Amino acid sequence: MSTTGATADPLAALGALPGVAESVESVRKAVDRVYGHRVMRRRSNEVTSEAALRGARGSAALAGADWALEEVRRRTDFSGDEEARTVGAALRLTAEAGQLLSIWRQSPLRVLARLHLLAAAGRGEEIGRPRRDGEPVDEPLIERELPDADEVAGRLEGLSQLIIAGSSAPALVTAAVVHGELLALRPFGSHNGLVARAAERIVLVGSGLDPKSVCPAEVGHAELGRAAYVAAFDGYLSGTPEGMAQWIAHCGRAAELGVRESTAVCEALQRGAA
Repeated sequence: MSTTGATADPLAALGALPGVAESVESVRKAVDRVYGHRVMRRRSNEVTSEAALRGARGSAALAGADWALEEVRRRTDFSGDEEARTVGAALRLTAEAGQLLSIWRQSPLRVLARLHLLAAAGRGEEIGRPRRDGEPVDEPLIERELPDADEVAGRLEGLSQLIIAGSSAPALVTAAVVHGELLALRPFGSHNGLVARAAERIVLVGSGLDPKSVCPAEVGHAELGRAAYVAAFDGYLSGTPEGMAQWIAHCGRAAELGVRESTAVCEALQRGAA
């Protein structure tokens, strides 16, 4: 996404695309419903913890480690093989995301570096910094042309400036753009998808839409499936109004499915089944 142009608030312009307002309103109503659940008044911390676990499982599934929830819950060692390391990385990111909210609006690039540091801990690659030209990128889900290092640096700086300046755009629009731009750039040598989805979570929580972090969009992205995820992302890459609206709508559906997951958790807690 280009961050230059005639409008001072390009994210707000995306909010006016056909169908986006309907997606935004649908997500808002879904979030309001789960926050109105009686369990949220007494046991929201438990719902938050469960949402983090399920969100991590969903993000790892998209990255190729599609483990059953109970396996994620049961395991304590996440260093045994590549899938285990991917699940461990996703868990670390969801655990840390809430601690980075205060930094995000002042220094999003610092947050992204921290997220990659967490995700890639223990790997031999250079971690916590954008890749240089010629350095490989391990991101098997997104097999699209890689921007060169100069373009990555420029677009990351543009994205950072947009976040710091703030926008009148709805949280869903900002979260979708942050997510899509990081997937497009793949700025790190590995774990770019995990980092992009964690950044989406930070935007949704930090914006005030989901302050208790109980609406894990990662669950919805996984439920919609890898093929749908890549197809919607191609819309983002196209840069067309239709393609951008398609990606934002996809992120909206994912958020609503995350809400549905946490609503089920609330119901289970209410019945004493969780």
